[in-house]
Amino acid sequence: MKNPYDSKKIESYFFMFWKKNNLFKKKLNSNKDNFCIILPPPNITGDLHVGHAFQQSIIDIFIRYNYMKGNNVLLQSGIDHAGISTQSILEKKIYFYENKNRFDYGRKNFIKEIWKWKEESEKKICYQINKLGCFTDLNKIRFTMDKDSCKAVNNVFLKLYKDKLIYKKKKLMHWDVKLRTVISDLEIENREINGKLWYIKYFFSENSNKNSKLNFLEIATTRPETIFGDVAVAVNPLDARYNNLIGKYIKVPLTNRSIPIIQDDYVKMDYGSGCVKITPGHDFNDFSICKNHKLNIINILTISGKICKKPKVYDFNGNSVSDTNIKIPKELQGLSISEARNNIVYKLNRKEYITKFEYKKVVLPFGDRSGDILEPMLTNQWYIKTKKLSEVAIEAVKEKKIKFISKQYENMYFGWMENIKDWCISRQLWWGHRIPIWYDVNKNQYPGISESDVRDNFKINKEEILTQEEDVLDTWFSSAIWSFASLGWPQKSIKFDTFHPTNLIISGFDIIYFWISRMIMLTMYIIKDSFGNPQIPFKNIFITGLIRDKNGIKMSKSKGNVIDPIDIIDGISLEDLIKKRTKEISNIKLIKKIEKITKKEFPNGIQNHGADAVRLSMASISCSNRKINIDIKKIIGYKNFCNKLWNVSKFIIINLKNKKVSFEEKEINLHKIDNWILHKYNKVFKYYKYNIDNFRLDLVVNILYEFIWHQFCDWYIENSKIIFKNNIISRLNNTCYTLFFILENSLKMLHPFIPFITEEIWKNLSKMVRNERKNTTILEFFPKKYLFLKKDNSFNEIECIKNIITCIRKLKFEKKTKFNKLVDVCFINNSYEEKIIILNNIEIIKNIAFVKNVDFSRSIPKNVLKKDIKIINNIKIYIYN
Repeated sequence: MKNPYDSKKIESYFFMFWKKNNLFKKKLNSNKDNFCIILPPPNITGDLHVGHAFQQSIIDIFIRYNYMKGNNVLLQSGIDHAGISTQSILEKKIYFYENKNRFDYGRKNFIKEIWKWKEESEKKICYQINKLGCFTDLNKIRFTMDKDSCKAVNNVFLKLYKDKLIYKKKKLMHWDVKLRTVISDLEIENREINGKLWYIKYFFSENSNKNSKLNFLEIATTRPETIFGDVAVAVNPLDARYNNLIGKYIKVPLTNRSIPIIQDDYVKMDYGSGCVKITPGHDFNDFSICKNHKLNIINILTISGKICKKPKVYDFNGNSVSDTNIKIPKELQGLSISEARNNIVYKLNRKEYITKFEYKKVVLPFGDRSGDILEPMLTNQWYIKTKKLSEVAIEAVKEKKIKFISKQYENMYFGWMENIKDWCISRQLWWGHRIPIWYDVNKNQYPGISESDVRDNFKINKEEILTQEEDVLDTWFSSAIWSFASLGWPQKSIKFDTFHPTNLIISGFDIIYFWISRMIMLTMYIIKDSFGNPQIPFKNIFITGLIRDKNGIKMSKSKGNVIDPIDIIDGISLEDLIKKRTKEISNIKLIKKIEKITKKEFPNGIQNHGADAVRLSMASISCSNRKINIDIKKIIGYKNFCNKLWNVSKFIIINLKNKKVSFEEKEINLHKIDNWILHKYNKVFKYYKYNIDNFRLDLVVNILYEFIWHQFCDWYIENSKIIFKNNIISRLNNTCYTLFFILENSLKMLHPFIPFITEEIWKNLSKMVRNERKNTTILEFFPKKYLFLKKDNSFNEIECIKNIITCIRKLKFEKKTKFNKLVDVCFINNSYEEKIIILNNIEIIKNIAFVKNVDFSRSIPKNVLKKDIKIINNIKIYIYN
């Protein structure tokens, strides 16, 4: 073994070694258990980030652990087409580089560009997965829009459609005017911004309130730009101020159109004037009021968020209504929402319709992809009825068929599923799975996999024109069937028959609603076992927190705090890191801000730490906390651990070389310190297995780190140095055997966490027993406990000696004496038994604690201060030069 440890060289060698030796393609053994994890497919939108490294490290640990246990193992990798994200990013790219938009390309050519992007992105993603050491066959990687996935998606859609669980209907939905598509309520970020509340006069219609001195109502609104969509004014039925006005009519400002005054419990009497305008085409609460009062709905916006020329009018059920009375002034047509607001406020002020305004904090929905304010819009969308599906999915968790880790996340799941709404599955995008529905000229719907399939099934001749639905499916639709589609369904597949349901899914808590719940619902509806019972998609759900930067801030390009795991593995200069973080950003102010942040955090760039250090640090933070802060210092700490393991392994291999020692496990005459470390090992092995089987990788890392560094290296290795240095023949065989046993089994336990360095050490260690060991750790049997421990007091005796040495070290530190300077030690007023323990282990104390002479005294000398004395287990100790 060479010094120092070179992670780059080792990692590149061993991934090719695993690949060349077909270790990913283990033959199935029907006598063994099956273990499968479906890799949550990363989006093709770009490079993987630390969050992916976190998730993939955890996944690979469980895969390697089960492989070493002898199970049939599959880590099925894949990539997600990420409809809205990919389309949004590519639109930004072509605008940035070519000053074009997707309409300049046209649908067909734009999709071709995305496929090119996908090919490049897939190469990067596969490279990153390889670099991390994931034990998966990337030749079998799946894509959510590959040929087989398309077949699976169409099959599921058509099954749900046939069973009347899919329908199309006009509903008010959040609309992204920038992306020109409907947006799920789950993809919204509500932000509080500074706004205004205008008080506007709505005058009564002629003869509507002629017996009263009151000729107008004061309406408070934050959205004067939508007045042309008003269909009523509402007051609270308990508001005595307006009781006599119910049923009367009032004019919409800047128009001659009259609308009724209605009463509804929704209206708050203390908000503004207590009167609110009802605009159901552009407000969700108003839409609900409209349904209750059977009012019409007016849409005044185009899909790009401009004021339209001719408003569209619908009844409360969404059916088109002809109404020539609803008009918008020509000078407002085509204006953006903000332009229209300013123009309308100006007009209202000129006519003295605005009595006052107030500054007010308002909460508005923003699209998490576009970053733009979303508009409520009445649109015709496709939906899945989820009530029936959710009931079965809820029972699966309640009956413990599916287990959440940790259990606290069950409540999130139940809270969502028990109040679930129908799922809007259509998106007005170009990139994605086109909905497999065709229309004739009369808008009749025909479901089918292809146009020819539709014509054959419905006996439609070639002369009749059929047009496929323009909309695509929500990305989460294909993701929801990923547990079985990625394993080959709907074709007959050995992979599917062997590994479904899968054993474990790993997910952030933020997509329990998006992904986990929908996977359970659709899988249990579509997939049935041999008895016709619903099959679950997975048995365990490992929920993780979200990775943040070291300050607990969410990582994003605009904040300049994104870390690429490859940069941590291989290292990157400060200059290249700044270039990477500011690429494709045109805002000079933002570039300078990112430069400042980067220089402060990484003044010398990022040093290479290797994949093993990254994996180990990721496992160490795999707890149930919702926010997980990642700090490079933690990774540096685990790189130091890898170096420690390397150096101690080198020491062992050098000292065991050419020694005539049998390394087979057997009963030997153990020395008490051998017995002590093997006792420690057995305890570690027990806790290791218990915690890894209970998904507590963070505890496993702590256990292994503490044992290897602070027990094995700090104590047993230091003791073994005495044996080798002094060539103590009577202890040599036992020491060599114990060193080999602990290192061999520690490497096996560590391998799932740090596969590269353990393989390199194993390669060198196994040369000593070439005929008895495999040439790779992962093919070895999983470790077991040592069976021949002595049942005596030797363990407690060594623990006592350890404590004494620790005391001596503390006394040296407090006296500012170098740790390796020889000192004399005095033990005061010891019992006979304590004295015997000390004398029996005098050489250990002298060599490890750097002690010259040892004395025993019945009392504390007068010249020794109390602060210079340490007491451990009733043993008083002081040191002197």
